[in-house]
Amino acid sequence: MKGVSPLPFTTLYTNISENSEFGAGLRRAILASSPGTRFVSDPAMAQARLEQLDNSQSLRELSLDADGSVEEYELNINFVFQLTNAQGGLVLPPTTLHITREVPYNAQQVQAKQSEIGVVFMQMRQSLVDRIVRHLSAPAVSEAFANPEALPFNELPTPDVPANEPETPTPWSDPSQRSGSGFF
Repeated sequence: MKGVSPLPFTTLYTNISENSEFGAGLRRAILASSPGTRFVSDPAMAQARLEQLDNSQSLRELSLDADGSVEEYELNINFVFQLTNAQGGLVLPPTTLHITREVPYNAQQVQAKQSEIGVVFMQMRQSLVDRIVRHLSAPAVSEAFANPEALPFNELPTPDVPANEPETPTPWSDPSQRSGSGFF
């Protein structure tokens, strides 16, 4: 389903390079689906942060013929991202998207098959862009932005311990005070 689907935020920061084919495609898709959204270069100025945690692509031999030549390759893309709000609350926790395609290979047509592999990887990245946009426009994301107080935060609050008083260790925090009858 394509069309305008406004996102619940108007400014977005991402660490995905806008100079890459994938990054440019993602930006175009987000702007096409939510024309009121604009990208900012400073994370502090954004209402939401789309962070790429991992992006890897691989090619592996899937099958060999009797001579040991490759007959088929498996193409994989693994993409991990998360979406946080301006306060650091996880709107979308680290999410892994994985795409796999199989491509027949013929050693007699090396140049054509290499081009085909490049095209298939490009199509896989476009599919990934579409899936990311669907995740961003999901009702759960809109609900999370409407109720930010219900979100978990990335950073744990630091305990309020006065500087002049040492923190007293509990039996579980000091390993020297653990008894042999515990869970350890």
